[in-house]
Amino acid sequence: MKYKVDVVRIRENSITLNGWVIGKSPESKATFRVEDERHNPVKFKYVPTRRDDVSQIYYKKCYDRDFGFDIRFPYERGKNYFLLIRCEGKQAKIKYNEELIARRSSVAHKRIEKLKDLMNMETVHVAMDFWKEHGLKALVVKSKHKLQGLDNDYDYGEWYELTKPTEEELEAQRKKLFDFEPRLSIAIPAYKTPERYLKEMLDSILAQTYTNWEVCIADGSPKGESLERVLRRYAEKDSRIRYQILGENKGIAGNTNAAMDMARGDFLVLADHDDTLPPHALYEVVKAINERPNAQVIYSDEDKLDMDGKALFDPHFKPDFNPDLLTSVNYICHLFVVRMDLLETVGRFRQEFDGAQDYDFIFRCTEAAKEVYHIPKVLYHWRCHQNSTASNPESKRYAFEAGARAIMAHYERMGIEAESVVKGVDFGIYRTKFKIQGEPLVSVVIPNKDHWQDLDVCVKSLMERATYRNLEFVIVENNSTEAETFAYYERLQAEHGNVRVVTWEREFNYSAINNFGAGFAAGEYLLLLNNDTEIIEPDCIQEMLGFCQREDVGIVGARLLYADDTIQHAGVVVGFGGIAGHTFIGLHKAENSYFHRAMCAQDYSAVTAACMMTKKSVFDQVGGLSEELAVAFNDIDYCMKVRSLGKLVVYAPYALLYHYESKSRGLEDTPEKIERFNREVAVFIKKWPDIIQNGDPYYNPNLTLRKSNFALRDLLKEKIGEPYDLSVYDRFAPEEQA
Repeated sequence: MKYKVDVVRIRENSITLNGWVIGKSPESKATFRVEDERHNPVKFKYVPTRRDDVSQIYYKKCYDRDFGFDIRFPYERGKNYFLLIRCEGKQAKIKYNEELIARRSSVAHKRIEKLKDLMNMETVHVAMDFWKEHGLKALVVKSKHKLQGLDNDYDYGEWYELTKPTEEELEAQRKKLFDFEPRLSIAIPAYKTPERYLKEMLDSILAQTYTNWEVCIADGSPKGESLERVLRRYAEKDSRIRYQILGENKGIAGNTNAAMDMARGDFLVLADHDDTLPPHALYEVVKAINERPNAQVIYSDEDKLDMDGKALFDPHFKPDFNPDLLTSVNYICHLFVVRMDLLETVGRFRQEFDGAQDYDFIFRCTEAAKEVYHIPKVLYHWRCHQNSTASNPESKRYAFEAGARAIMAHYERMGIEAESVVKGVDFGIYRTKFKIQGEPLVSVVIPNKDHWQDLDVCVKSLMERATYRNLEFVIVENNSTEAETFAYYERLQAEHGNVRVVTWEREFNYSAINNFGAGFAAGEYLLLLNNDTEIIEPDCIQEMLGFCQREDVGIVGARLLYADDTIQHAGVVVGFGGIAGHTFIGLHKAENSYFHRAMCAQDYSAVTAACMMTKKSVFDQVGGLSEELAVAFNDIDYCMKVRSLGKLVVYAPYALLYHYESKSRGLEDTPEKIERFNREVAVFIKKWPDIIQNGDPYYNPNLTLRKSNFALRDLLKEKIGEPYDLSVYDRFAPEEQA
């Protein structure tokens, strides 16, 4: 017998225990007993729960069995209680009292538990499987990151308590009068909802600090199982709560549409029947409505709520509207608010997308909205329980198939030609393959100074392994001194008619060198490429070109790996480390990133020019790379210029290359080079002050700028939304022109 109690919590006069137990066989059944300190039986409530994670680890497959448990029993403070678990003739006896529970809930104890988790057989099985699939080096990297995670600054529950509104702030919200106080219609489809969960949702709405709302509930439970008794009681208590008993299940879409049809407000708020809202949720929505009068769609961050409704975990801090991320995953999800006039334009939920009906609806709303606004605060608690997509994606696998159809329907409405939408790194994560229009010429521009062997690896990887053939190579010779380099140029041009070497004769300036090379390019598309790169995926050109051919896209970046298969580049966040930095540096390619972001196509503020595809017309329109940025941040600056045209910068994770990192140029290791670097930082700050001060719209102000792994902000070192202190660069700022 193996078991674990994951959650132990005292609430008022009861104790709740969540955990799991298994035997040698998946058919084994566990029994439970609760005793007081005199060994007398104590009545308890037991709810079996599905734990596919446990089944997968110990039995190597998911069985349709409930290996988890949720146990609650009465508790009197100061007394001892015992949980007895019996399975296959063996028994475990676990003692509980107030002191033990407090000790077990401390941060120190949690860290010890994490350490134990890293040492048990469950972890050994997972590690062995990972080793077999990805190799020893990958396992070492992943283990290192796991150990580093033991010392995270905050448990999310602690962090949330430190950042949520105080009672004084909530009271001030209750007294606040807005210029526009819209009525918010909260549409809730109900179906065989556990009474406790439904009550918790309704109670959370009644506790809102903003009061001009209505609740519209459509109950699609079968006859004899309706929730009318509970709903009538709430409706009698508060006239803002209205309900309709449908008498039949019309499906997720039909039940939701019935709730929508009841709405009489200015904005529609979508909520599920078993989740909850924090008390300031509707206040923050109305605040946003007043600040952004053109916003027709509003969404917020969210987290997950455990079964007993007390523990919060797995927060999802999202970017501002990110259309390409939305086609990779329904990252918007909750809380979702739509203005009623837009709702009448786009229509209701569609039955044919049941399971992903909200995904399809979100696409249609965001396509038509004047403005999509993101509130970077957790305004929704998504309950995680048996059969919930929040905890067990496999339990709603059909939803993901409907999601793929919703994405394809979106592309069709937008006039984007996609070949297919397939499963990405996990269920609910999608990968799109776009149709390439024609076979346009791509000009690959590669600056080079000596290091001809590296250049040879780079060029040959494209010539011999890339499946896209219509390429030309413009190699920009930059002050090489070795005779072998020039001999290599001669051989390369003699053997390949699509290679041209052009010579830059001035001092090193990365921007000027690339601009010079681009001047010789005949292609409709430019691929700026470092000489220390090598393609891994043969179709990486098609992956980038599929995005770059879209009218709304100006730049596409790739996923780049170091030689040890850890991430070197997976997009750029402006603000990381002060100015800008790569995301997920050092994470192994097989490790999970924050909500799988490293493996999701998405829009970023910038990508690296170590491998950057861009339209030649766009490059010319903005004047190429800015030559006052000779070394640092010229690629970030170029992305900012292209974004100022209204074009997107897309990160394409399946365009995969090695980047052996700056072999040609060397380090900023002299006083002159450091002075130049600082001066260029000051130039960038002066050119783009808004994003430095206000934050990167594709990042979230609740996440740290001090690490690349999307960790929570360290509240002792950086306030939420606060930029880095960059005053050290003030003395390097360029003087104003007279």
